[in-house]
Amino acid sequence: MLGGAIIVLLTGQITIPEALDAINMDVMLFLFGMFIVGEAMVESGYLSMLSQRFFSHASTPGQVILFILFGIGLLSALIMNDTLAIIGTPLVLGLATKFRLSPKLMLLSLAIAVTTGSVMSPIGNPQNLLIAVDSGMQAPFVTFGIYLLIPTLISLAAAYCFLWYYFRKDFSASIPDHEIPLPSTKTAFFPVQCSLAVLLILTAANIIVSLYGGKLPVPLPLIALCAAAPVIMLGPERVKLLKNIDWFTLVFFAAMFVLMESVWQTGFFQSFVDESMVTSIPMILGTSVIISQFISNVPFVALFQPLIIQAGGTTADLMALAAGSTIAGNLMVLGAASNVIIIQNAEKQGETLTFLEFARIGVPLTLVQLVVFWAWLTLMPV
Repeated sequence: MLGGAIIVLLTGQITIPEALDAINMDVMLFLFGMFIVGEAMVESGYLSMLSQRFFSHASTPGQVILFILFGIGLLSALIMNDTLAIIGTPLVLGLATKFRLSPKLMLLSLAIAVTTGSVMSPIGNPQNLLIAVDSGMQAPFVTFGIYLLIPTLISLAAAYCFLWYYFRKDFSASIPDHEIPLPSTKTAFFPVQCSLAVLLILTAANIIVSLYGGKLPVPLPLIALCAAAPVIMLGPERVKLLKNIDWFTLVFFAAMFVLMESVWQTGFFQSFVDESMVTSIPMILGTSVIISQFISNVPFVALFQPLIIQAGGTTADLMALAAGSTIAGNLMVLGAASNVIIIQNAEKQGETLTFLEFARIGVPLTLVQLVVFWAWLTLMPV
């Protein structure tokens, strides 16, 4: 992405002022803040402690998978899915060893959970954030919740059914008794707890004000920066924390904004899109899933959302774009960056998922999820 941005700058297809103006600082600041919070949760051991407490209640393989799908899935609505993909991979592989379950089942469960669960929140994944910010949505948390919460929960339940069908032997196996050790020190948890409290309070405030018809009291980027403040100010290793956050993804997004703006100015992408593709919920869902396999979902949304807005698209149309571009990650490995992150991290520990192993469940599951979101969004008011 950076190479593409440099080429369009060097060839004069976009000027430096235009390139700087194309970078969406709201998105960049939000990602920066959330990456800090996510990294602090990992480095402090707080996330590990939470997961250990959570999974200590699982007594059957089915419960373990339910906890992954709905626990990690719902958490991805609050903490961006790519972050959970990074920190969740060693977690589920450890659980696979502890509970003697198939590592492939655990990796698939994680991939589907972080993808599907992130659909229902404006901060669950980068493409949803783009939609919430660039559309000028006044109540993003409420809007996403109304349009996407129920079909997301149904989609997670459908994922459980598919995983049960393909891994019946694992689901019928007995798991050994286990004792999960908990961290003995909690001193490093306090800054993270403060950050999460700020994140939850500001998010709740936005939801409450939005329910009463008010404007967004705290912009999304400011929520993330305020949440990051406690771990930066109170954390014992703030320099290490800042060094270890996902700078590569931030570079990717800055470069993507520049390259996509250049592509937009040429009119090349627009020439392939007709009005029916941006004003029909089934077409938006289908187009999002298919094209995201080739250019990934975030660049697709960056190019496709302006077309929907120019065509006078409704809120339901924008929610279809969010749903389609996100569940595209369940179809094939390359449909979402989180899938690649999970597989790359798994390979470091000697495990992997092939394209066919992923697609065997991903293709039929995505088709079912498309029907679920199509049916629900068609019933919703514009």
